[in-house]
Amino acid sequence: MPKIAKVVVDLALDREFDYLVPDPLAGRIALGARVRVPFGRSAANGYVVGFADASAHKGLKRIQNMIGSKPLVDPLVLKLARWIAGYYAAPIELAIRTVLPRAVRRQGARFKELLYVALAEPAPAEPVLAELARRAPAQARVLDALLAQGPAPLAVLAKRSGTTAGTVRAMEKKGLVSIGRRTAERTPHGARTVLRTTPLKLMPEQAEALRLAKRAIDTLEPAVLLLHGVTGSGKTEVYLQAIDHVMQKGQGAIVLVPEISLTPQTVERFRSRFGDRIAVLHSHLSDGERHDEWHRIHDGRARIAIGARSAVFAPVAELGLIVVDEEHESSYKQEEAPRYNARDVAVMRGHMQGCAVLLASATPGLESYLNAKRGKYGLAVLPKRVDHRQMPVVRVIDMRLEAAKTGRGSVFSTDLVEAIRRRLDRAEQTMLFLNRRGFASSLLCPKCGYVAQCDQCSVSLTYHRATEDLRCHMCGACRSVPARCPQCEDPAFKFAGIGTQRIETVMAKLFPNARVRRMDSDAVTRKGAYHEILGDFRAGKIDILVGTQMIAKGLHFPNVTLIGVVYADLGLHLADFRAGERTVQLLTQVAGRAGRGEVPGEVLVQTYTPFHTAIQAARRLDYEGFCDQELEFRRELLYPPFSRLLCLTVRGASEERVAFCADGLYRALNDALDGNRVILAKPSPAPMARIKGLYRYQLMLRSKHIRTLTPVLTATLKNMSWPKDVSWAIDVDAISLL
Repeated sequence: MPKIAKVVVDLALDREFDYLVPDPLAGRIALGARVRVPFGRSAANGYVVGFADASAHKGLKRIQNMIGSKPLVDPLVLKLARWIAGYYAAPIELAIRTVLPRAVRRQGARFKELLYVALAEPAPAEPVLAELARRAPAQARVLDALLAQGPAPLAVLAKRSGTTAGTVRAMEKKGLVSIGRRTAERTPHGARTVLRTTPLKLMPEQAEALRLAKRAIDTLEPAVLLLHGVTGSGKTEVYLQAIDHVMQKGQGAIVLVPEISLTPQTVERFRSRFGDRIAVLHSHLSDGERHDEWHRIHDGRARIAIGARSAVFAPVAELGLIVVDEEHESSYKQEEAPRYNARDVAVMRGHMQGCAVLLASATPGLESYLNAKRGKYGLAVLPKRVDHRQMPVVRVIDMRLEAAKTGRGSVFSTDLVEAIRRRLDRAEQTMLFLNRRGFASSLLCPKCGYVAQCDQCSVSLTYHRATEDLRCHMCGACRSVPARCPQCEDPAFKFAGIGTQRIETVMAKLFPNARVRRMDSDAVTRKGAYHEILGDFRAGKIDILVGTQMIAKGLHFPNVTLIGVVYADLGLHLADFRAGERTVQLLTQVAGRAGRGEVPGEVLVQTYTPFHTAIQAARRLDYEGFCDQELEFRRELLYPPFSRLLCLTVRGASEERVAFCADGLYRALNDALDGNRVILAKPSPAPMARIKGLYRYQLMLRSKHIRTLTPVLTATLKNMSWPKDVSWAIDVDAISLL
């Protein structure tokens, strides 16, 4: 056994340190083990990332002890963490922390133990029970509960029996029951039960997609398969049967979904097919639930991990398949370092671990679309909805004409109001989509032009009527609504712009008898609110559901026959070359929520730019046509996917120092990089120039080979002299330029 272990400590040092492995630990410590090591004048926790027979350093210290009975990080996941650190230019210890949930690695993380009560052995005889019923009815109720439902936590049993814990303890002294400690698994499913389902009969296109998926699982030819299916085409049933094939081979699977709002329906479908063999991992779980679900996977008790971005690191043994649902979604991109994209990490993990990867979407990202066109990925197409149900009819409403007819701008067109009224008369459901929360996007004074701005960010404050305050959606700052204009003292403030709260309010006034609910991040802060709202909508207790992109994808409600897109232009004119791609993806996805039952669906898209390429592509539901046209534009300008985009952000409290450092960085990079292979743009203020009190300047780099670029960048950044109040961040394969 090697006598020297290479350890990464839980500090931002981006270094590995050599430690001697003491003889008592020589047979236990392995790659990925968590250890306690002396560090400086104190001690620190760290992870073993390698071994060596010799070290260039003298006087090595010894590892103090190993934390836990076995390694937390699988060697293959550790290899993936190393790749993330190198590719995304992040410290190695940060990458290792990323692959382990905080609930697992935090100090003192453990399973919850409860006092459980069980019947004593042997169980009390009938005469004893009869005597108890006569002389001690409370104790008799305890025994009845245990006989009917089995062992239970002490507190739960006492409440169920209408008695106290003291009564139950008294029964233990009599030898009627036994009380002991047991691990109580914290589950996100609670008491919810689901009906078991069996595989559905597949349409010919689904059967062909499943055949390709099984071939990928068995032979890795192709190793990555893109499932391009229109909304409602039955992609999830293909996943389910592909995973069943994996399970029959004794392997496990990971299923990634982009939004927490997609998880309830997805989890229900998977639980109904695979029972308790699934575990759920996402940020809305409590620390205890996340800890226990992760360990269910780590211990092999759960073989299928379902969750958002971080579930790509789930410690599934014998991994056979990774499914990335809605693979185009920007929420797969981590916003803090390491800024990884879970879709790309899934492909890399599949490559390292020798397992198939299934990417699926009705609107795949241009990167995946081009890889499939070039033959790098396999391609399966589902062009029709299941049972040959019709795709929704999409109509574009020109709000310029609407304003000309009424003489003023309005939130809803006449056509949309009448369409909603018809659905209410027929007891059908409507979804209204606007990707902006709050009541009004700004508060302004019509007399002097004052706009309420955030003191720390380059954005106006959003008015929230429910709490009667102004909030910044960038930094979270909150202030009360002023009684009069702070600039000219005029009391005639005006609320401009619209948000989901205003849509909900206007709907309630237009249709007072309709049941209207809103679903956005403000409305689902309480745990369980997702399940409650979606459950009520599915049960028909809500007539009109208003929401942001939470309702735009992945949800299946057969009684929804109308979708209204209130303001389709919202993300169309941003300073981002991906604006058109995102808009057509979002519109296509939200349109796909309509007409998933027996009644055909209708989608009304309100816009002020009806002839824009993205709007027209969404109207025709012609995503492939849009991609082909957009790819020609990207090829011409050497934008992704024909190059790799790297965004360098310099930020600090002083705009002058930030601008000076960004300019110095530009000159240093210009000298260090090969200008013929890298396109380096001069620094400029970010579109969102100030966030949380920090000014931001950006440098954009485009290159065909990112791995040769990042070492030069990191070396240049480290060699520069930076003021204490100025920092920098690297975003490799950046997808947002704001």
